[in-house]
Amino acid sequence: MSALVCVARIGAAHGVRGAVKLWTFTEDPFAVRRYGPLLSKDGKRQFEVATAREAKDHLVATFKGVATRDDAERLNGIELYVPRERLPATDEDEYYHTDLIGLAAVTTDGEPLGRVLAIHNFGAGDIIEIAPLKGATMLLPFSNAVVPEVDLKGERVVIALPQEIEGDRDEDEAPSRPGLVRKAHGGRDP
Repeated sequence: MSALVCVARIGAAHGVRGAVKLWTFTEDPFAVRRYGPLLSKDGKRQFEVATAREAKDHLVATFKGVATRDDAERLNGIELYVPRERLPATDEDEYYHTDLIGLAAVTTDGEPLGRVLAIHNFGAGDIIEIAPLKGATMLLPFSNAVVPEVDLKGERVVIALPQEIEGDRDEDEAPSRPGLVRKAHGGRDP
């Protein structure tokens, strides 16, 4: 099976007829209905959204085969995934987290640096986490200045280790497709 990407998380039951709160991690919250059956993390369970309507900061959804509040309560906390190939293509300088995790990280001189562990966003922009060959994990801005090249075919990212991180901001709106990051241009023309 291809890499799975988390697109939603089931929350608490809503009402008495099997509805749940559903938090989506997609650009369009209703896209979860178009991806086909949603899978549990282990891929053993499938969920098909029967209905969905917008609520304050989430969807209220029902799943086929879930008709009671008790059934809905048992789903609380389950993360829902889709295979990577079902997701839309990315634009230039946009990448799904799953495409980056595990890539080799090399310096601008081509020296091995480590591997990409994760991509984070704590509210101030995307961060790339690198597990170096030795030493502590590095958290660096995911920007053109620090990550000048992403070579998916070559399975590597080039890292320009910053002397000092200052003023490296992404003025564009952050993408909201599931596990998607856009490299910040750090105030420079693309």
